[in-house]
Amino acid sequence: MSEGDSRILEATRRRLSGKQADTVDKLTRAAMEVLSREGFAGLTIRMVATAAGVGTATAYTYFSSKEHLVAEIFWRRIRSSQSPVSHDADPIVRVLAELRGIALLVADEQELSGAVTSALLGRDPDVEHLRTRIGMEIRQRITRALAPEADPETVESLELLYAGALVRAGMGYESYADIADRLEKAALLVLK
Repeated sequence: MSEGDSRILEATRRRLSGKQADTVDKLTRAAMEVLSREGFAGLTIRMVATAAGVGTATAYTYFSSKEHLVAEIFWRRIRSSQSPVSHDADPIVRVLAELRGIALLVADEQELSGAVTSALLGRDPDVEHLRTRIGMEIRQRITRALAPEADPETVESLELLYAGALVRAGMGYESYADIADRLEKAALLVLK
C-alpha cells in the first residue's frame, strides 16, 4: 500500500471523504517540509497549515497537536512500508528481517526520527490511539514472521526490544543503523 493509498482509508480522528483525505495528505506532506526546515521544536500546526495552503482551524480539525501530526506521519509510513518478504524456512531469519526493516524505516530522516520519538511519548489521546495502532501493526508483523512458532511471550519480548531500541536511537544514543544491528543481536538472544 502506498502512502497515498493509505490516506483514503481513514485518519486518526474520523473517516474521510476524498476531499478531506486530500487535505490530510497535504498537511502531512507540508509537515515533512516544515519539520526538515524547522525541526520538531520549531514545528507548529499553524506553520504546517500555512505550508499546506489550508486554514489553521482546518488543520486542527484533523490534528490535535504537532505530536498527533508526527505520529500520523509515522503510522502512514509503517502502513505503507512493505514487510520484508522472506521465504526463508527459518522463522528467526524472517523475524530479524522484519525488525530490521521497521527499525530502519525513518533512519535516513534525522528530523523525522527524532520527532517520532518525542511524539509517540506524548499523552495526547489521539497519539495514544496511534501508538496502539502502531503497536498492533508491529505485533502482527512479528507474529507473522515467527509463524507457526509465535509464542505470545516471545512476541512480547521482541516488541519490548524493538520499542526500547527505537527510543534509544530517537534519543540520539546511537544511529538507527547501529540500533538495527544491536536489535538483531538482542533478538537472537530471545529467539535462541
